[in-house]
Amino acid sequence: MNSFYFTTDEQRQYALACLAFAKKIGLIDDCSLEAVVQRCNTENEKRRQALENGEIVYGLKQFTLPVYLDYELTRFRLDFIAEKDIIKHNYIYKPIEKKQLKQYFRNNRDLFTRYHGERFRFKESCMVVYKKIREEQYDEEINAILCQLS
Repeated sequence: MNSFYFTTDEQRQYALACLAFAKKIGLIDDCSLEAVVQRCNTENEKRRQALENGEIVYGLKQFTLPVYLDYELTRFRLDFIAEKDIIKHNYIYKPIEKKQLKQYFRNNRDLFTRYHGERFRFKESCMVVYKKIREEQYDEEINAILCQLS
């Protein structure tokens, strides 16, 4: 579908993998690009009506298809990382133990350093470390789907 302006086949495949995973974990019912167009149109109509009613609309007044797709893909990742309840009903997260959190923290100290070289303590960074590990898990799931699509 040319209206999405994929510059490479890899971008298209990545988007399709993310959409397929979003369907698997219950975030969407249809993972086709045509369904993305429908969801974009629906969101744009909601925003148009809200503006007509004098309501506040956060973000854009109207999405283009590429921007809406990027918005959805970002939302899927963030919902996965935040362990939304709807996902917990459709997906079993890998447990993350304290030992794993500390190991990630030690291996990625540069991520937890302030501007002047001062370092955050593990206790201060624990939630960020947890979310970074969840983000890696999301990427692993997407890569597994990409392997299947190839």
